[in-house]
Amino acid sequence: MKESPQELGDLLTSVTKRCEAAGQSHILAHISDDAISEEDKLSFLKSVEGIPLEKLSDFLKSALEEEEKLKNFDPANVSAEEQIEPFSGKSASTTTTDAAQIESLTESHKVGMDAVQNGQVAALLLAGGQGTRLGFDGPKGMYDIGLPSGKTLFEFMAERIKKLGQLSGKGDKAIPFYIMTSPLNHKVTTEYFAKHDNFGIDVIFFPQGTLPALTPEGKMILETQTSIAVAPDGNGGIYPAMVKHGIISDMKSRGIKYIHAFGVDNALVKPADPTFVGYCIHSNADCGNKVLWKTSPGEKVGVVASKGGKPCIVEYSDISKEMSERRGEDGRLVFGAGNICNHFYTVDFLENVVVPNLGNMYHVARKKIPYYDTEKKETVKPTANNGIKLESFIFDVFPLSVKMAVLDVERKDEFAPVKNPPGTDSDSPDTARMLFSNVAKDWLTKAGATLVGDTKSDLCEVHPLTSYNGEGLEQWKGKTVNCPFTV
Repeated sequence: MKESPQELGDLLTSVTKRCEAAGQSHILAHISDDAISEEDKLSFLKSVEGIPLEKLSDFLKSALEEEEKLKNFDPANVSAEEQIEPFSGKSASTTTTDAAQIESLTESHKVGMDAVQNGQVAALLLAGGQGTRLGFDGPKGMYDIGLPSGKTLFEFMAERIKKLGQLSGKGDKAIPFYIMTSPLNHKVTTEYFAKHDNFGIDVIFFPQGTLPALTPEGKMILETQTSIAVAPDGNGGIYPAMVKHGIISDMKSRGIKYIHAFGVDNALVKPADPTFVGYCIHSNADCGNKVLWKTSPGEKVGVVASKGGKPCIVEYSDISKEMSERRGEDGRLVFGAGNICNHFYTVDFLENVVVPNLGNMYHVARKKIPYYDTEKKETVKPTANNGIKLESFIFDVFPLSVKMAVLDVERKDEFAPVKNPPGTDSDSPDTARMLFSNVAKDWLTKAGATLVGDTKSDLCEVHPLTSYNGEGLEQWKGKTVNCPFTV
């Protein structure tokens, strides 16, 4: 239905009032131009209406203060409240040989499975990324790493969720799968899942939010006469997006108490991992982080640490050489808990602790922002940074946790990143395919099979619907299996 001039006028009055109060009236400079259609004007005003104009100034102020603090940061000379210390909270490792810890983690797995059976666990995927770096034109989750099945990253994750539901005895749809897309790939992603009937599981989609790009003085930037320059608000945007789209309310209505969140670019991720979820529940944690221990002091990855007595992620560049090389009595790096975007939360923590504190978590990213030149009457692409994008990180909420738990897992079993183009030596589809294939070979070997043929093949595959984590392969005991194989 076509909007009336009255509706356009009412919206203009409302938006003008808010822009004036926020010091952003300049964005309405072209709204009276007769050459611009009423439809375009209305669309523009509606986009402005959805911007938190009243909060932009505070967002930027907080982010600039943090930028200045980081600029002057000296790891060797910090105040007590900024002192970086090793994480001192609850931690455990699936790589342990300690009998008591192994027994405890076995119990944690049972606790996690009980939570799945009781309908208390949800999987939450960050899937806003595109496959650009992979040379793929589409959402990264739709990428096929080259295994015989031709399954995509999305399909592997969905089928693992389906299998875990089956193992719980509660069926294919026991675990709801929440997927955060981006404005860029939301339509393609939802259509892909619809085409495959959501792979037989319960899927809920919601798009990540955006924030306007700002000048250093805090003014919004016009990209065209009737559009604001905007950018995704970082993977930490998952929290405001969950509020905006009613995801937390939806989880509560379903009886969900625990959330396992993870990124799209890990081909070996275990969604709703009962051991990790159960470990966090067992630990009475409000927040948890599954980590990989660093292989060397120089590995460029953020680590779990403590700052001012609060848990946090510290970037590798923010700790001194001495700290990065420090080892404990067990010989492992003290600052070694590498972050891989694999997190646990209670719904209560998100609703009652995170949501009320969302406004103070933005960081500055100085970028080249295309802008509308009123003299040239065209959009100009600058050659130097001219603006600021505000972004947040998913781990920014860690300092709000009062009882965080960390679980260290085996790298070869749980981490096959897909970030770089085919042919790259690390974190590529090729390396991920080999890691995936190695897990398949390991599972059959542990089941009692004897592998022959091309045992170094990267085309061995155990389908997720066959096994979630190596279970259910007893039929292969005593059998000879020719590599490559598909099970």
